Amino acid sequence: MSKIMNSPVVFEANGEEVKLTGATVANYLTRGNGDVSEQEIVMFMNLCKFQRLNPFLNEAYLIKFGNQDAQIVVSKEAFMKRAESHPQYAGQKAGIIVQRGDELVEIEGAVKLPTDTLIGGWATIFRKDREQPTVVKISLEEFGKKQATWNQMPNNMIRKSAIVNALREAFPEHVGAMYSEDEVQTEPRNAVAEVQDDIKQNANQEIIDFDEGAQVDVNFEEGAPENIKTVSEPEVIEDDKQGALFESMADMPDAPEF
Repeated sequence: MSKIMNSPVVFEANGEEVKLTGATVANYLTRGNGDVSEQEIVMFMNLCKFQRLNPFLNEAYLIKFGNQDAQIVVSKEAFMKRAESHPQYAGQKAGIIVQRGDELVEIEGAVKLPTDTLIGGWATIFRKDREQPTVVKISLEEFGKKQATWNQMPNNMIRKSAIVNALREAFPEHVGAMYSEDEVQTEPRNAVAEVQDDIKQNANQEIIDFDEGAQVDVNFEEGAPENIKTVSEPEVIEDDKQGALFESMADMPDAPEF
């Protein structure tokens, strides 16, 4: 076992001593199904040391899926602790932005009318040493992720994302290099999503997102690559390895056999 995996990094976070080794990070502080590299472990330990984060309190952790790059995630609570401990912090307000009829309405909190359409989130951070507060407004279309938590609680998630982005702008020296769980991919991408991206890239066309198991028509306008044709009434086939659903490519020339 290498020296990195056994040599401890010791620092103080929130008045407590934190001791990290590479083995501890790999075995207890990494989420997902991938194996983190030593480089990723070193980057994580040094971020925790520099930002004084205690991963044993879930203030920070690594996410690694398969061969994808590992992602260093910081909890929203850690952002809030860091901001509130700053001598210039003077409070905050946050909420959601909805479309109500022909108007955009900013609501404090995360509760909307059933007839409202969620558009985005907003946050305002106040500092004692600044005449004007930091105001951030973000779009659900750009920041929303097709993950379980976002699907179940979109109002709360977009509000949290707005707060984190506003804190980063208001206190760049304290939280500027940190990213929360709301801003990274915390679930493995499914095979359908990968196929979608491949089609978009190869055909240079905008494809509407679809759920697993859904049957859709993928139509390409004139000008698409010649080796891609319109697929009508696709047959759904299950891939034994991925357990995912793919559209049949029977109408494509030289279609591979499944």
